[in-house]
Amino acid sequence: MKFSKFLSDKAVPIIISMVAWLIIWDFLSAFHIKAGQIFIIGFVYFLSGTINILWEYLRRYRFYTDITSDCDNLEKKYLLSSMVEVPDFYEGQIFYEILCETNKSMCDNVAEYRKSSEEFQEYIELWVHEIKLPVASLLLMCHNNPDTDGKYNEQLRRIDDCIENVMYYARSENVKKDYLIKEVSIKRTFSKIALKNREELQQRNVTIKTQNLDVSVMTDSKWLEYIIGQIIANSMKYFSEERPPEISVYTTDSIEKTTLHIRDNGIGISASDLPYIFEKSYTGSNGRTHAKSTGMGLYIIKNLCDSLGHEVKAESVQGEFTDISISFGKNNFVKF
Repeated sequence: MKFSKFLSDKAVPIIISMVAWLIIWDFLSAFHIKAGQIFIIGFVYFLSGTINILWEYLRRYRFYTDITSDCDNLEKKYLLSSMVEVPDFYEGQIFYEILCETNKSMCDNVAEYRKSSEEFQEYIELWVHEIKLPVASLLLMCHNNPDTDGKYNEQLRRIDDCIENVMYYARSENVKKDYLIKEVSIKRTFSKIALKNREELQQRNVTIKTQNLDVSVMTDSKWLEYIIGQIIANSMKYFSEERPPEISVYTTDSIEKTTLHIRDNGIGISASDLPYIFEKSYTGSNGRTHAKSTGMGLYIIKNLCDSLGHEVKAESVQGEFTDISISFGKNNFVKF
């Protein structure tokens, strides 16, 4: 709070006081009051006015300096009202009451929004579970009565994957409430995913190469299975027609972390798109020209990895390969 601005705000009262003093001076002079006495009266008058201005400034300076400092230092600005003390001047008390009322209103709105969001999430999860039953039945029917080229089965599997994406996206914002960190075998997890996608991998004649997968990492098995499955599904979307499709899955190990690599020999990602592929709804040039893409898959993967404490990176050369890597930190207190 600057004193110069405070004085400019008090300009009108100061001018009124000066005009009042000139009137008092004329009045005292008319009664032939001595100049020394007029000077003493004026000195007392202006001294009391100056003290009053300084007193008002100091009271307000302490309050507004504290509130500005608290606001700058707080990461969550809505907690400001709980940090501020009730001031000892009336205008500040009014401001404090307004601040508390607005904070209460904001908290009520957030609580209402949160309740609505939770209800919507519950509905989405219920819908996903309900819709998965007929889809699973149709997949079983297609398995028992296979069509000649497997198109129905492929489309049903795509529908099932889309439904699963909806469920995992709905849960990804609150993943911290729904995970169990424990020792998970990468080899066992990848085997489940390969078995689940066996038919599509065989239809596309995809070669799977694995190396050094017989390792364990600390993570949530369910979320890891989804993450790897999504990366494999992405790889199958963007295979190149110029060479036989191939996916290599391997791990590298260091003192601090274990890194899982999923590398394909597909069309790759352009250098201009690479920095943005984990952003929400970003499809890039590949999503527009080669396959229908929502841009949500990698975004969900990044969200889940961040929540689980894993690091996900992408490396690619357009026309040659794409390598998605997930790094799992090691816990020195846990012996594998």
